[in-house]
Amino acid sequence: MANGKKSKKKLIIFGGLGLLLVVVILLVILGGSKEEIFSVQTEKVEKRTITQIVSATGTINPVYKVTISAEATGEIVSLPIKEGDIVKRGQILVRIKPDNYEAQKNRAAAGLDQARASLASNKAQLDKVELDYKRVQDLAKKGLSSESELETAKSNYLQALGNYNAQQSMVIQAEASLKDATVNLGKTVVTAPMDGVVTKLDVDLAQRVLGSNFSPGTEMLTVSDLRQIEATVDVDENDVVLIANGDSAKIHIDAFRDRTFKGVVTQIGNSAITKGAGTQDQVVNFEVKILLVSPDNNIRPGMSCDGDILTETKQNVLAIPIQSVTARVDKAKMAAPEQSGQVAQQNNKTVKSNKPKEVVFVVDNGKAKMMEVKTGISDDTYIEVESGLKGTEEVVSGPYRAISKDLEDGSKISVQSKRSGSAPGSK
Repeated sequence: MANGKKSKKKLIIFGGLGLLLVVVILLVILGGSKEEIFSVQTEKVEKRTITQIVSATGTINPVYKVTISAEATGEIVSLPIKEGDIVKRGQILVRIKPDNYEAQKNRAAAGLDQARASLASNKAQLDKVELDYKRVQDLAKKGLSSESELETAKSNYLQALGNYNAQQSMVIQAEASLKDATVNLGKTVVTAPMDGVVTKLDVDLAQRVLGSNFSPGTEMLTVSDLRQIEATVDVDENDVVLIANGDSAKIHIDAFRDRTFKGVVTQIGNSAITKGAGTQDQVVNFEVKILLVSPDNNIRPGMSCDGDILTETKQNVLAIPIQSVTARVDKAKMAAPEQSGQVAQQNNKTVKSNKPKEVVFVVDNGKAKMMEVKTGISDDTYIEVESGLKGTEEVVSGPYRAISKDLEDGSKISVQSKRSGSAPGSK
């Protein structure tokens, strides 16, 4: 009797364990076959005005500035200006000690006087010899002078004429030397080349500077015309092709955080500016100059700035959020099982030609429908759709992971929230 009860008890235990195992297996199978539902945000496709913007950073500089270097060597004996002073064209900025240059001028003037005196003496000698030569010629015609006397007179005349011409050259050289000395003396006085402001002063009173006879002279100061100011920004090589002269721009200067200055692109650099060449951090930029339309009087050269260049504007075009567009490849064309011969080569060509395409996901009866699109220009928030959408769709706008990786054509979705864009036709 006891053995029967034990057998019955074991049967119940093992039967219960078997039933539990079957339930677990069924739950695993049913749970594994359950399709995942993605929670997403969406936004309606609308028509908008889109302005394509190229952003860059740089500094503020005057359009016209002159860096003045010393042309004379010597000690600065007068410096009547300081940095920030307003100067007029022709105003004296620097005086360099002129003693050596005055001495050179005096020597050159004395040399010219001596050359001119010698020229006068040679002229008198030439006149005398010329009269003697003419007198001998007259006598020779009358037969009163020998051939030898005529030749001697001619020789004396030609020699005197040569001396006179040589002395004339000496006078010309002396005049040139005096002119050079005068010019060099004038270089000891430095004047403003234009109206402007002294934006940089690199020398002090009593400092000795070197002239530019054989090498660049000492840089002394910079005069800038602050009535015309421009922003010089570095634009990435991929963006510079979008910019054209005359494009409007918005300039944000760090020192004027609450203000935006209007500008116009006036110059686009042709020479690349490469940083970190030969490294993974290599960057290639091009210099773009933007003239400020109404600059503030307090703007100073060297201030940091950001520029937003408005390269193109399109009105009333279909637009969707930038993050709605992603790139996908056709998985059906991805690498297939190993094959040999021509079939394998053909498959390799197919895989190589399987380039990523731009797609968006639209809501279609609770599922995500993948649609290929062709995009155009974009601003900071929206991108133009040139083809692929009709304008009545509702596109998935988030989250980023779902759009870029998780969603597939036909994936079940649950719209968590609809993003309300600005009114159609707005930026």
